[in-house]
Amino acid sequence: MALPSHKAVQIGDDSLQDWKAVGAGGFGQVYTARHKDWGFNVAIKVHHHGYGSNTDGALWHEAYHMEQASNPFVLRLFGVYRGCPPGESSVRLGIVMEFMERDSLQSLQQALSGPPPWPLAFRLAHQVALGMNFLHKLTPALLHKDLKPSNVLLDEDLNVKLTDFGLSRVSTSDLNSSRFTAGEEGSLAYMPPEAFDPSYEPVRAYDMYSYGILLWSILTGKEPYPAAPYSRVALRIPLGDRPPYEVIDQSKADGIGELVDLMKKCWVHKPSERPTFQRCLLVTEHVYSKHKDRIRATVTQVLSKLEPEDDHLPSNVHVPSSFHAQPPAQSMDTVDHASFPKTKGSSKQQDSVATSTVKLSDTDKAKFVDDHKATLIQDIANVMAIVDDLRDMVHPETYARIQAKETNQEKVRVIYTNTLRSGQKVKAAFYDALIKNELYLMRGLVADD
Repeated sequence: MALPSHKAVQIGDDSLQDWKAVGAGGFGQVYTARHKDWGFNVAIKVHHHGYGSNTDGALWHEAYHMEQASNPFVLRLFGVYRGCPPGESSVRLGIVMEFMERDSLQSLQQALSGPPPWPLAFRLAHQVALGMNFLHKLTPALLHKDLKPSNVLLDEDLNVKLTDFGLSRVSTSDLNSSRFTAGEEGSLAYMPPEAFDPSYEPVRAYDMYSYGILLWSILTGKEPYPAAPYSRVALRIPLGDRPPYEVIDQSKADGIGELVDLMKKCWVHKPSERPTFQRCLLVTEHVYSKHKDRIRATVTQVLSKLEPEDDHLPSNVHVPSSFHAQPPAQSMDTVDHASFPKTKGSSKQQDSVATSTVKLSDTDKAKFVDDHKATLIQDIANVMAIVDDLRDMVHPETYARIQAKETNQEKVRVIYTNTLRSGQKVKAAFYDALIKNELYLMRGLVADD
């Protein structure tokens, strides 16, 4: 059985908190949780069956290949999990991985109701090719065998991370082993025609075909054969059916035609005539280079559309080195409430409000921040002062995104959709920073409550 190396960290329940189920499949459940010592969220893929079952080998297999395939465009393996997830009564095995804040290419397509803007579409195509080329260049080569939009994950800046190595295996052209039955593995719409033969032994050309179908999906924002039953897909693909490339308007942007040509070469019927990923890179890099100067603005544009819909996504927290020089944020317990500007109403009412804010727990502060989200987004004026008071709770890239926004409302939205997702502690600190920097606003909100 292929096992991860001695470097693989063993992670148990005592290291994890704030569990949340984020997905499921035939293998089991995917959770996100915060690692207490590391200070950021991780993803945990846990098998349905208990520890010691015959599914352990598949999990070790996936973890081993994730470790072997480590590169910037493949999801990072942090370690292996053994414990009892919430709601379970028996020990489970799992693998602990990076948590991708922006989910997958599939969810991006659904959120945008179509393909992303062309500079981002071209970068996605190129980064998938970079990741797959690395896998195929390993010795022996590693096949993915389930390349599709849901397995192309996206980080906070919409960069590609390939995942789901449960179906990966060593190429039989390098290591003669492992037959499989067509239909048992992968997704039919992305399987090459030869894979429907029960005697088929997978080689690199399998992934090349899947990449061709994936290119069609990237350029159209759609899934292939959405209305066709699986039985018909399995019948028609070996007979030569492919998604209709005519629906792609090649005049929309410079380079689309080149990717369409590449797509058709990747999904040709004869495996030996398909290009390698190294050949694909010559095309994808050339196309992306034509639009690379617009990628930053494009990503910002797409993220601005996604942010209102992404309230479920937590954010990793890192320490910006420039923040260490900032003075510590003033705690609610040390704020001089006698310095609050006087508002309309009796001094008795004002004292009551000040006293109530002092006694708030972190839970109450977090609830206040959530309950008044709309007003705070609209009315906060001293945004950067608040961000500076949060110091190491704001990821450096998030800090840069906040600075880049033109309006205070946009800046505060970034705080809510990124930093405040980390949980109760950061929301309480945000509340304290509001008391320090937005006295008039907070006085009015507390009084209204």
